[in-house]
Amino acid sequence: MKQLFGTDGIRGLAGEFPLDEPTVRIIAASLVRHFRERLGRDPKFVCGRDTRESGSWIQDAIFSGILAENGQCRSAGVITTPGVAYVTKEFDYDAGIVISASHNPFRDNGIKIFLPSGMKIDEATERLIEKDIFAKIVPDPADQPEIDKESEAFFRLAYSAHLSAAASEVKLNHYRLVIDCANGAASSFAQSVFANFGGGVVVINNEPDGRNINENCGSLHLEVLRERVLAEKADVGIAFDGDADRALFIDETGAIVDGDATLWIMARYLKDHGKLVNSKVVATVMSNIGLEIALRSAGIELLRTSVGDKYVLEKLVETSSEVGGEQSGHIIFPEKSLVGDGMMTALLMLRAISERGLSLAEAVKGFTAYPQILLNVKVAEKRPFHEVAEIAEAAAVVEKELEGQGRLLLRYSGTENLARVMIEGKEQSEIESQAARIADVIKSSLG
Repeated sequence: MKQLFGTDGIRGLAGEFPLDEPTVRIIAASLVRHFRERLGRDPKFVCGRDTRESGSWIQDAIFSGILAENGQCRSAGVITTPGVAYVTKEFDYDAGIVISASHNPFRDNGIKIFLPSGMKIDEATERLIEKDIFAKIVPDPADQPEIDKESEAFFRLAYSAHLSAAASEVKLNHYRLVIDCANGAASSFAQSVFANFGGGVVVINNEPDGRNINENCGSLHLEVLRERVLAEKADVGIAFDGDADRALFIDETGAIVDGDATLWIMARYLKDHGKLVNSKVVATVMSNIGLEIALRSAGIELLRTSVGDKYVLEKLVETSSEVGGEQSGHIIFPEKSLVGDGMMTALLMLRAISERGLSLAEAVKGFTAYPQILLNVKVAEKRPFHEVAEIAEAAAVVEKELEGQGRLLLRYSGTENLARVMIEGKEQSEIESQAARIADVIKSSLG
């Protein structure tokens, strides 16, 4: 069983196992060996990072491990996660290595690895790397190559051009934007990319110092962006996270437009342009029932997956669907890329509303998020809910009460002895009562 790789690579406290310097060297060396076995030659990688202060030494350790095994690696410098994925494919690297912990605080960091297709490396390779980690055979440090700053600049310019080309039809002459870069990887891109399309652009939280990434800013702290949007009388606020693979929005009234609302807007736009061929949208079990109901009214089916962009991508590929994502704002457009890209999402959203001359608030109409409640219940064991008669019966009663106008989700925490009861429905008081009833049954049965 895997122990270190999650759905988004390896993540943890920088400097502590498995993100200490010797272990990072093991990971990099192991990656070279397993890719060499697959390719029959020495592999070549490209590596990029976000703005965390630990990113530089982690990159040095990665380079050291790769060179110790005679692999090749180039630096893309500070760049977004989707930027690394783009460079990997565009310039024929065998894999792209991203050093980032996304929306986490600066003390955390992580390593995730993309294939040129945009897919993350397979679980079999992850297990082989973990086996090498626990064998604790640390490669000798290799001499560090001089970082080619010109190549870093070239990769960043190429990625910026890719974004501009992907949304070349966008015309924002009448829109005023406020963009929150979370003091992360988008900080050096946002102004130049979005200013290309006209309109007014105000960029905030774009002065990273290695420690202020995601600190009271970005997609986890939308109140900062909301205040600035209202103060500037802006039309749209855009918030990225630390590695800019997701985007959330604030409309002109100060209301939050999350990933569900983004999927609603983009699904209708794609359908209107004949690009939602199978009339399906992919989201996770956590997407609001309101999205499912709104899409159904437009003749679009919502397909749900487990939580994690990895599972969303798998379902997108499996069903040949054109758009999918999560409430967090991690949206994937397979026609553009198999990696969620916050700046790409923002540009495509702006195209969708500007083409029809709509405000963001007008574009969201038709989608209403239903009230939701989430209760955590301590349990002594994690038996499948359907195997506990009392719980199954209580759940069946609630599902009948909801009658297609609400949703019940029962699941266990992956890290704690907790059962999670989530209910969505039309009336807050009703779902609170329903959730409490089920929580009581779970407590008496499994507590």
